[in-house]
Formats: sequence, structure tokens, C-alpha cells
Amino acid sequence: MRREPADFAREHADPLAGALPPLALDRQRVVHSAAFRRLMRKTQVFVALDDDHFRTRMTHTLEVAHLARCLAGRLGLDADLAEVVALAHDLGHPPFGHAGERALAECLRGQGGFEHNQHALRVVEELEHPYPQFPGLNLTRVVRACLAKHRSPYDCPGAHPLRDDEAARGEGLVVDLADRIAFGLHDLQDGLYAGLLVPEWLGGLELWRLAYEGPGLVSDGAWRRWLRPTLDGVLARVLEGVAGSAAGGRLALPPELEQAFGQLDGFLSERLYRHSRLAEADGEAREVVRAVFGWYVAEPRWLPGRYAERIGGQPVERVVADYVAGMTDRFCLEEYGRLNRPVCGACRD
Repeated sequence: MRREPADFAREHADPLAGALPPLALDRQRVVHSAAFRRLMRKTQVFVALDDDHFRTRMTHTLEVAHLARCLAGRLGLDADLAEVVALAHDLGHPPFGHAGERALAECLRGQGGFEHNQHALRVVEELEHPYPQFPGLNLTRVVRACLAKHRSPYDCPGAHPLRDDEAARGEGLVVDLADRIAFGLHDLQDGLYAGLLVPEWLGGLELWRLAYEGPGLVSDGAWRRWLRPTLDGVLARVLEGVAGSAAGGRLALPPELEQAFGQLDGFLSERLYRHSRLAEADGEAREVVRAVFGWYVAEPRWLPGRYAERIGGQPVERVVADYVAGMTDRFCLEEYGRLNRPVCGACRD
């Protein structure tokens, strides 16, 4: 669709606004941000410290960005915009994935709660601070509008002035769909390699039957050789099927694929996300996040200076949540380990 100059407006005068095309500058700002770099040590499903091969929040983000770009291209939408939004869509995720998010939501109950999509906007509009001329990353209006709308089965957008902006509805829907497709397929793969999902269960999945071309439905050992080709086959069907279904401001999979992904969603919820091993890890993660949050609320003097100086203008609980949400899994565990140890000022500085 044709963009208006207002779509690329920024909240603050920007010294680099004329050096790069608007979306190229936005992409640069996102991938150079500290919040983006920290995604590589934040949990997707399996704790990022457990294994070098499981997805992290960073690799999930890169997969969503690639798929969003491909989908936008197929649909005649702005692939650059879809990619930037996808790269930024999880910047607000706290450590330990959705377990960490639930812990912060509990800590902030009655004070506005915590939701990582709303927090992503807080990150790009306020909390990142790489430039002295303005707070945040100073992204274009159209990118922030897409972030304000982002929704998935696990995400719900909150109140924001740009939530009802229609300038980027198509690209926002593309990122929503890419997010859903990416996490469904890669969580299936990670669950199999973790041994929490049984390969023999694959034959009961409609998505697997649609794209599997190996010997038998799932022969002994063949699933490892055929897993990536089969998932690629599913992605090819998504790209082929979604091309003609973006009408009237809606974006949906063809009925056959929608049914198959609905089955996959239920399968992962029942067999993977509720698995006792993950439930135990999630419980431990919530304890860690709640303890670190509570300690900083009780001792806000140990916050880094740029956070501590905001107390008074903002509730201490919100300031602490901003700090804890930015932590990686590793750093949050390190802070948890320090809770009962004396900390000297020089060490904190």
C-alpha cells in the first residue's frame, strides 16, 4: 500500500534521518540495541543455558523476521516493514520466557501488570538510551503502530495511542502469523530433540502427514533425517496457501492448514508446554524472578543509576520491573545468587 509521509514520522528530530531510508534506519536501531543483543541469552521454551542447540529468544526472532519478510513479499506488502517489526516484536520479553512474564505480572498485580508486547513499546520508546538527543530508539510511527497491534495466542496488545492506527495493518498481521507459524514448528523440533516429544506421535499430526515424504509414516530413525525437509515442506505450503487469503484487512491460513496448525497448537500445549520437566523449570524460574524483583523493591539503592533516578517520578515497582525484564537468564540467576550475600558499592558499580 502507498505510505504517507506521516507514517515515517519520528517523535524526535533525528540526526541520522537523512542518512538512510526510514525503515533501514529503524532496522539498524533495533539490531544495534542492547535489548536485541540480550535476546540471545533469553529463554524461548527451554532455558537458554541448558543446551547450545535449542532456540533462544534471539533465534526465534530471526526465524520470525525471515518468515515475515517472505510472507509480505508473497502478499505484495512491505517486506522491509514486516522484517523490522518482527525483529523488534520480542524486545520486551523478560528472562525465562513466559514463566518470567507470569512472575512479573504477579509482582505488578494491581499496578498495571506486565505484558511483554506493551513492554516492547516501552523499550523502544523510553528504556533504550543510546543517543543523548532523545529517549528510546526513535522508531518511525508505522513500526510502533505495528508493535502496538501485535497479537498471538500468547500475546495481547495493551492500550497505546497507536493501537488503532491502520497504517500498517497488513504488515502487522503478517508478523502475527509468522510468529505463530515459527514458534509452532520450532517448538516441535526442539521438543523432539529434547526427548519430551515422542517421534511416533508425529504420525498423528496433520501437518506432518501433509509434508512428510520419507519411508513409511514415521520409520525408526527416519524422523531425524526427514524432520527439517518436512518442516520446510510445511513452510512452503504456508507461503503458497496464504498468498490469496489477505482480503478485507484479514490474513488467514487456508482451512486445511488452519486446522492442522490448530491441532499442532493443542498438541504442543498438552504434550510439551505442560510437560513435568518444563513445569518444574517454570516454577523455579518464577521463584527466581519474584525473589530478584522483591529484593530490588526492598533495596532500590542497588539499582543502576539511570534506573534509581527515576524513582519518585515512577513507582519503584515499575522501575524495578523495567530493570528485571531487561535481564538475561544468566544475569538474573547471578543476581538471585547474590541475594543473601553482602554487596559492596564498588562491586555494584
